[in-house]
Amino acid sequence: MNPDWQAFLSARGATVRDQAAAEFAAATPATPCALTDLSHLGLIAVGGPEAADFLQGQVSNDVRELSDTHTQLSSHCSPKGRMLANFRLLRIEQSLFMVLPRSQMPALLKRLRMFLLRAKASIDDASDALVCFGIIGDCADAAVAGQFGTLPEADNDMVRVGEATLVRIAGERPRYLFIGPAADASALWQAATEAGAVEAHADLWGLHDIRAGIPTVLPETADAFVPQMANMQHIDGVSFHKGCYTGQEVVARMQYLGKLKRRMYIADVDTDTRPNPGDLLSAPGSNSEQGPGRVIDARASGPGHWEMLVVAEIAAAEGDGLQLGEDGPALQLRAPAYGFGDAA
Repeated sequence: MNPDWQAFLSARGATVRDQAAAEFAAATPATPCALTDLSHLGLIAVGGPEAADFLQGQVSNDVRELSDTHTQLSSHCSPKGRMLANFRLLRIEQSLFMVLPRSQMPALLKRLRMFLLRAKASIDDASDALVCFGIIGDCADAAVAGQFGTLPEADNDMVRVGEATLVRIAGERPRYLFIGPAADASALWQAATEAGAVEAHADLWGLHDIRAGIPTVLPETADAFVPQMANMQHIDGVSFHKGCYTGQEVVARMQYLGKLKRRMYIADVDTDTRPNPGDLLSAPGSNSEQGPGRVIDARASGPGHWEMLVVAEIAAAEGDGLQLGEDGPALQLRAPAYGFGDAA
């Protein structure tokens, strides 16, 4: 965590742990407007004259579509087409930045550097150089307008003022990701609290990701899902016209020649035990060696009540019902707001 940002949050009464988001406890899912530190997210900076060309051959989305006003979701896949990591990708001046959980960074940094070879590009951990935090809710627009003026209108769009970046994130309520220097972050955080925002635990941001149907690959689920299984094609996370990248043949074959047998759902479950990423699901009559599904992420939205993203067999989801674990509580499934479309 950036030391100046850590000092700022500590002075505001947060519990700060290394490599994790600062912890506040005041807000609930019903809080009208909230701030969440996102220091559990890291930043990989890819720079140099061939940075874009290098990443174009490594990620699932079309890097050429990035601009000063548009970000995108993307992923890096194994040769078998399964996501080893997914992230938000954006351009800041001459560098490209990947925003993803810090727990995923060591493996991704090692893998990207392995492919770098003689490309005129650099790959660096920029996690402590800039600050990430989120603002969610009714006061979000007014709170950030004072610093940024013009706001990003569409999901995944961004604006920049000086060295500070603001990205609009999909969700049922206004939601923004701030990326920038600690001084700018502290000023905006303070302004947002004065506008009525309540300081909240980062789990609230994760809950809104779940409700928006935005998956996050973690070490427990790395190399488990082809992008389409996690609905990445429905949230502009895959390009089917960009050309070759690692795993592209499998991803394209799934889209054009295969039949998608698993997809991602939002699920509700009542249990006193927290579901964890990678937890297996069960279903009556399922014969799959891998089980009928797995948990991607889970967040509490009430005492003993959890909202989750799960990747599940379509047949099992539409059948007699899925359960958490072996003979565990039943899941109530629903499609994300963006739906599934007609294609895989």
